[in-house]
Amino acid sequence: MGNSRYHMKTDLLLLLVAAIWGFGFVAQRAGLEYVGPYTFNGVRFILGGCCLIPLSLFKQGSSTYSILGYKKIAPLMAGSVAGLVLFAGATLQQVGLQFTTAGKAGFITGLYVVLVPVIGLIFRQRTTSGTWFGAILAVIGLYLLSIQENWQIAYGDVLEVIGAIFWACHVLVLAYLSPRTNVIRLAMYQFFVCGSLSLGVGFVLENISLVHIIGAWLPIFYGGVISVGTGYTLQVVVQKKAHPSHAAVLLSLESAFAALGGWLFLEEYLSLRAFTGCVLMLVGMIISQLWPGQEK
Repeated sequence: MGNSRYHMKTDLLLLLVAAIWGFGFVAQRAGLEYVGPYTFNGVRFILGGCCLIPLSLFKQGSSTYSILGYKKIAPLMAGSVAGLVLFAGATLQQVGLQFTTAGKAGFITGLYVVLVPVIGLIFRQRTTSGTWFGAILAVIGLYLLSIQENWQIAYGDVLEVIGAIFWACHVLVLAYLSPRTNVIRLAMYQFFVCGSLSLGVGFVLENISLVHIIGAWLPIFYGGVISVGTGYTLQVVVQKKAHPSHAAVLLSLESAFAALGGWLFLEEYLSLRAFTGCVLMLVGMIISQLWPGQEK
């Protein structure tokens, strides 16, 4: 009885993480009304990195490298590499949000769940038939969601698809780096690197104004403190002890929460065709994670 209650608690916390990240798309979309995409990402990722400073000082992080014989990598080096990939994914996502809805961005970004094992084939990682079945469903869903009857696709959706590839690469990069370094400092440094690069580009391409940043304080606070700082910390703490398949399915619901948030707060509506596409994409994501024999 106690064990089932424990699993219920971890599942609910993972569902909370998915909701935090899903509604984060709403905050990102709302923030664009005040500041440019690079300014928004710069401030929110630096704010998120600051949230991890206390945790990095008191928690040593991963020591798996000492147990399994991995060669240790300095956290700053690891964070710099991960931060570059994160910068690419976050930039494409935020710029794409200027030309698409929060709901569509959430579902398209969620494709990374299917893309991770597919891209992993390049590095000779084993995959299963479930991955391909899930990928096919996800591609059909993407077609219904984004491809119009005249075979055109919105510019913002194209950016989100390319961004999903970088998010998948980010997962693979973290999977390689995490066992070899201090995981908390890795996360903190990658946020600082991503934020600094974003602000650097913002100073060149955008008119950064303190007045506008203050005007966007609520979306930035949510995107930085809640989505990046709190969401990541909860994931790290909870997912270590959660059932792997439960975690995979619950976290993939991020895209559904993005669509729900877009409908509730931004009055975004999906056509029957687009809704069907979203359902197929979500089913494809879940199948790719739960198919018997899939590595966890």
